[in-house]
Amino acid sequence: MLLILTVISALDTVKTREILGVIMAGSTLTRAQLSEAVYQEVGLSRNESADLVEGVLSEISDTLVRGESVKLSSFGSFSVRQKGERKGRNPKTGEEVPIKPRRVLVFKASNVLKQNINSSLNPELGEVVDDPEAS
Repeated sequence: MLLILTVISALDTVKTREILGVIMAGSTLTRAQLSEAVYQEVGLSRNESADLVEGVLSEISDTLVRGESVKLSSFGSFSVRQKGERKGRNPKTGEEVPIKPRRVLVFKASNVLKQNINSSLNPELGEVVDDPEAS
């Protein structure tokens, strides 16, 4: 739990948001990039930062595998839902096919994250603006 709090507090700064913004511009955020952001913000060695990120992701994954929810303040919550068996249809042939019961991962964004995502929208035009302060 301490690992999670350390990473979250480290990533909740303006400097780290700038680092992640540059990293994520049009791409997927990787573990290596996340580790680099922790390294730059927290001051741990690169190996310690990588171990910290791996530990946090492993803890989140293990918790979800056990069927428990994971809530990250100001970010959102992950949970596992059980879906029952149902009938599906093969779109090519139209034949009914049974879909087996399974567990699915669900993410629900927090209101803070939703507001951050929408804060760059110009409410009058519905357009994305480069500088949220400009509107």
